[in-house]
Amino acid sequence: MSAQVIIQREDGVARVVIDHAAKSNALTGALLVELYEALEELSLEPVPQAVVLGSAGDRAFVGGAFIDEMAALDKVSAREFISRVHRACDALRRFPAPVIARIQGHTLGAGLELAISCDIRIAAEEAVFGMPEVRLGIPSVVEAALLPRLIGAGRARWLLLTGNSIGARQALDWGLVEEVVPRESLDAAVDGVLKALLASGTAALRAQKL
Repeated sequence: MSAQVIIQREDGVARVVIDHAAKSNALTGALLVELYEALEELSLEPVPQAVVLGSAGDRAFVGGAFIDEMAALDKVSAREFISRVHRACDALRRFPAPVIARIQGHTLGAGLELAISCDIRIAAEEAVFGMPEVRLGIPSVVEAALLPRLIGAGRARWLLLTGNSIGARQALDWGLVEEVVPRESLDAAVDGVLKALLASGTAALRAQKL
């Protein structure tokens, strides 16, 4: 596994870390494949009781797709990139245990799609959320379809059509995230949710996951 996707296991928890901090953890096609493969590997027995999806550095959770790679896509390679985004998001949604998104900094485009594919989202106060692809002439055609059930159709259209971003407190008000905490308290907040999950029965958690 490349160092761009790191798996850490501890006491029933798996932490999956996207490590592309020099480029705001932007998603390349290869990184998306690695993320999908990491999740598939973890979904095999023994399955962890919970997964935390995080990323390196303080600047961004995932700042979107890697723009240099996007600029070089043609019709065929663009379709393949979109498929890789979908596969990674789908692996998060169908993972047989709860997945927590640990969010700091910018969470944009495909990064927001990854976040909303998780079961629980905990964000630092300085986190920023948006779907800016429309400003680059690119429609959001993958997991953006999940947004309306979280924040309502009108707010979803606002994000997708304007390309504007919102801060963490507004994201909490809209229902896009479940908790917002100071940056220095982010890990403690994630650990608090993990404690509650680990106190529950594994089979019950799997059955409870919607």
